[in-house]
Amino acid sequence: MTTHSVQTTLLNCLFDYQDMEAYKDRVKQIHFELENSKDMTGWINYPLMDHKALFNEIEDLKSEICINADVFVVIGIGGSFLGARAVQEALSPYFGVLKEGIEVIYVGHHMSGAYLEQLIHYLDDKEIYINVISKSGSTMETALAFRVLRQYMEKRYGENAVNRIIVTTDPERGILKNIAEKEGYKQFAIPSNIGGRYSVLTPVGLLPLAVSGIDIRSFMDGAKNAALELKAVDLMRNHAYQYAVIRNILYNEGYSVEMLASFEPSLKKFHEWWMQLFGESEGKERKGLFPTCVTFSTDLHAIGQFIQEGSPILFETLLHFHEIDGDYDVPYDSRNEDGLNYLAGRSFNEINATSKQGTALAHAEGGVPVIQLEMQKLDAYHLGYLIYFFMKACAMSAKLLEVNPFDQPGVEAYKKKMLKLLKNEPLK
Repeated sequence: MTTHSVQTTLLNCLFDYQDMEAYKDRVKQIHFELENSKDMTGWINYPLMDHKALFNEIEDLKSEICINADVFVVIGIGGSFLGARAVQEALSPYFGVLKEGIEVIYVGHHMSGAYLEQLIHYLDDKEIYINVISKSGSTMETALAFRVLRQYMEKRYGENAVNRIIVTTDPERGILKNIAEKEGYKQFAIPSNIGGRYSVLTPVGLLPLAVSGIDIRSFMDGAKNAALELKAVDLMRNHAYQYAVIRNILYNEGYSVEMLASFEPSLKKFHEWWMQLFGESEGKERKGLFPTCVTFSTDLHAIGQFIQEGSPILFETLLHFHEIDGDYDVPYDSRNEDGLNYLAGRSFNEINATSKQGTALAHAEGGVPVIQLEMQKLDAYHLGYLIYFFMKACAMSAKLLEVNPFDQPGVEAYKKKMLKLLKNEPLK
């Protein structure tokens, strides 16, 4: 097991690795289907391609932005912002920004007027660039936010606004592509064979991450090594496929909810990216696990009781990084009024890791199946690896359910109803 692989272990699951034998032929068949498919599978080999020119272009633009701006505003929704925000928040300081970057703010992922009004006021005394991300340009939330911010930029910067607006969109067609061509905005392409929730390794994620100060080359190195390792056809050598099979076995045993948990609050947005990836890829044809997430130990004081003794509907996927940059030792206190001197000299990260171990054991003993996914360090390299791991596992998992991992027909339902209501049209 190499240090950059995801280590998968099981607690209290109703099977062992031998039970996966029955899946080997089906997994092999799906593997080759995905490898040879032309249906939105460009992400599979994307990390293995030569991106030196793209990296140079993004890093040059990042330098320009960081010299000339205080804030980088990213406009997007769903896969157009979740991945970048997930990685940024996982690797940025809890307070302040990375010294190699500037503040990155996200908008266009909801329609809160209060949020937009406060954002405009916040930006008034700051220099800014904006990056609108959308394949089509027609998604309501993103399009409305771009309309507002585009006019704001033109009012503030006049003719120079064109140099501060960046568009990431389809390389050939769409409303946003047409606008970018007409106005002369700087453009990055979203590969036409990569869908939104699989796009964080493309300019969709790479530009915001670079501007925030994250090393995108290290990030993509992790994804590249994952892409190489996870080409293994053999189920017993491919941990992403093992995770997919374990999920499928538990689903067939009657578990309907998968709960992703971690012990580092900086991973909360990463949970949300994972939730969209699996929820939108698998939740079709009345099939699929319901993905939800918690941050421990905080949520142990909210939902922990249900996990331990509530309805037996869920299993837990526990994400753990052995090394976290930054730590603090428990001080000795001569008063010892709280009785905690037995912890003096031990670090909070050490205590947190012990908390993780105890929680996993308690939940397993309470009847909850626990999958532990462990990586060496929380850094750009390992997050790149983990993102590719989850994407490969998700595609396999959806195929095992016999649903298309790459469409989202149900998402259109709310849009159609909303448009009819906004246009005062009859709902039927």
